[in-house]
Amino acid sequence: MEEKLREECGVFGIRTKENDSASMTHSALMALQHRGQEGAGIASLVGEKINLFKNKGLVSEVFSAKDISDLGDAEVSIGHVRYSTTGSNSKANTQPILAEYLRGRVAVAHNGNIVNSMEIRKGLEKEGCIFRSTNDSESIAKLIAFEMLTEKDELKAIEKSVEKLKGAFSLVIMTSQNKLVAIRDGWGFRPLCIGKGENGIAVASESCAFDSINYELIRDIEPGEMVVINEDLSIDSKVILNREKKGSCIFEYVYFARTDSNIDGLNVYDARINMGRELAKEFKIDADVVCGVPDSGIEAAIGYAKESNMPFEFGFVKNRYIGRSFIFPTQEQREKAVKLKLNPLASNLKDKRVILIDDSIVRGTTSAKIIKNVRRAGAKEVHMLVSSPMFKHTCNFGTDIDSEENLIANKMELEEIRKSIGADSLGFISIEGLKKACGKCCRDFCTGCFDGNYPLIIENYSKSQFE
Repeated sequence: MEEKLREECGVFGIRTKENDSASMTHSALMALQHRGQEGAGIASLVGEKINLFKNKGLVSEVFSAKDISDLGDAEVSIGHVRYSTTGSNSKANTQPILAEYLRGRVAVAHNGNIVNSMEIRKGLEKEGCIFRSTNDSESIAKLIAFEMLTEKDELKAIEKSVEKLKGAFSLVIMTSQNKLVAIRDGWGFRPLCIGKGENGIAVASESCAFDSINYELIRDIEPGEMVVINEDLSIDSKVILNREKKGSCIFEYVYFARTDSNIDGLNVYDARINMGRELAKEFKIDADVVCGVPDSGIEAAIGYAKESNMPFEFGFVKNRYIGRSFIFPTQEQREKAVKLKLNPLASNLKDKRVILIDDSIVRGTTSAKIIKNVRRAGAKEVHMLVSSPMFKHTCNFGTDIDSEENLIANKMELEEIRKSIGADSLGFISIEGLKKACGKCCRDFCTGCFDGNYPLIIENYSKSQFE
């Protein structure tokens, strides 16, 4: 597991009268790239044929102009960017996932984690279904295709399939019979929203995808809701799952989501500013300057500076050509990785008492390297504050927290963590403070990774079964 947590993926779907849905989807996936860097794919509907192109890598690496053109002139397309939390990183595990049935085909893009996926898979294998990947999303696609064998109504088949899923899912589904459907699980674990343009309607994991294609956010899809985008661009909506009170992942606001996105009524930038303000209320530190660790620590640092009337300064120069997925083959190279990506800005740090704000501490290794580099740049003191509480528990709903024994908060007490990372002081925002910072969200949150209080109890489940 890397020091920074990673989210499983981003999904997108669009119906447009301009027959340019593939290129529009490509643009949207570029905007959603932060949600997954291991693979990308687009499926487009041309007539009754679904064209699919996908591969491992970043969106810019996967698709050429010819690849987009070869997807065809299509009114309907869906797309996906992937980071694997279940199933290895392979082309077969890249989405969208395509499944066939007697009357046609169905393509599925999924964000989340289906905890009863193996049970569904084994049942379908007994019925003769053949699986080509090791991810949980293929179980969804094959289940829908299987239900379509007995249901004449495709929407009814989709509804019956979704009712059997347990866990987190934001789905975008396209069928060869010209259906475009989006569904969010009853807890609303992962975000999903609807946008509108002059000639089309789209759905996406985050509203920033709409900005990239000049669409406007209409609203969030509600937990338990199925949305159908019709050929005339009208929208049909139906609640098909019990809507649960609590489930939205609060870490979307801390780290996963892009700063300019709006999720469930709350702007991500505003939430992170508020996190910094809450940190300032909880931890009053005598210092000279406040700095944020790029990228998602910046806004919290600005919020802390505003609340405490302390100067905010940029403490690092970030190498934009090294992405989140940059991996080094040797330990020596990994030791140099932090400075390659984040080089301290000595002119803002030298002889200063620095408050350094980051979004999270998982294992502590990266924090220790960052603090060491800040001291080398001449800082007199380094006080570390974190805009999320301590991670103590795993996540079964789409966040990459695999094993609790790897989490530093389960190995050490607060003072021990402080010493291990080399900070003069250390503080984590309280769960109550984080909830207050996100108080304008219209949903209640899942905070299970911090306090073990899960909205859905999962027993005897392991992601390793998909390896």
